Amino acid sequence: MNIIIPMAGRGSRLRPHTLTTPKPLVPVAGKPIVERLVDDIVRMVPGDVEKIAFVTGRFGEEAENDLLAVAKRLGAEGVICYQDEPLGTAHAILCGQELLEGPVVIAFADTLFRADFTIDPEADGVLFVQQIEDPSAFGVVVTDEEGNITDYIEKPKEFISDLAMIGIYSFKDGARLKKELQYLIDNKILISGEYQLPDALRNMTMSGLKFLPGKVSEWMDCGNKVVTVETNKRVLDILEEEVRLHEGSGVDPTAVVIDSTVIPPCYIGPGVKIVRSVVGPHVSLGTNTAITNSTVQDCLIQEDTIIENSVLDGAMIGAKSKVIGTPLDISIGDFCSIG
Repeated sequence: MNIIIPMAGRGSRLRPHTLTTPKPLVPVAGKPIVERLVDDIVRMVPGDVEKIAFVTGRFGEEAENDLLAVAKRLGAEGVICYQDEPLGTAHAILCGQELLEGPVVIAFADTLFRADFTIDPEADGVLFVQQIEDPSAFGVVVTDEEGNITDYIEKPKEFISDLAMIGIYSFKDGARLKKELQYLIDNKILISGEYQLPDALRNMTMSGLKFLPGKVSEWMDCGNKVVTVETNKRVLDILEEEVRLHEGSGVDPTAVVIDSTVIPPCYIGPGVKIVRSVVGPHVSLGTNTAITNSTVQDCLIQEDTIIENSVLDGAMIGAKSKVIGTPLDISIGDFCSIG
């Protein structure tokens, strides 16, 4: 099986954090968003994952090497593909066409999820969905009485279905998907100037292929600062439940905690130093960050950052930054200084 991860977007809603780091590489609970996404897929799909294609913009050599390292850590070969123009979801997937053969999973690097990846062997594909109260801002699937998907509607103005597509798709035959995507390009089938995956899915459904909805138990967004901090909180809860963090508290053995309290769940990375402070619950601290004389909760703070004499709640702070005497909720990117 192969995996294609379209991730060429600029992540403008998560600025300033994406000005120096591509959004999928922003760490949540100590691990890049895209690595958490792919790790969950690799652990849940049947069989081995051979290749992972990251469809990116021109992020630079350092970011590309980070992505290739993600694939290697997960036991797969990484491939970098480029989408130089924002021409839609169908176009993005087709940029990774060398992996469109045999079973393939497509996962857009915007969200994290929890799901049962039990895939019906009789189905030609499984499209993962989440039942939501207001589907008007999402693409939804329509199903028949037997549960088969019959249609795909983008941002319905009137209620048609509450099953929103979350951007994760499993296909039995990647080559067939490639053919349908290429058909859209060749025939210039566009919506608002973009080639969209639901048009290909609709053609495949009308030709008789069987697609089923796959339900997810949780859908966690990383689109902006507020929801990313909330996702960090939920991921820490999940990791605590699964006992996957060191000693249950998430404190790395190389971290130094002096006259301080760490309230789990937290992720306290390697080399972190906490002095005369209360940290947690739901705090992630990147490598070599230092917290002194502060109270920090519900925060996502990246590596090599200094926090002193502060009370932070709901903050998201980039790498190599410095915050002194700042209260409550802030959002600053890398290499910033306040106080």
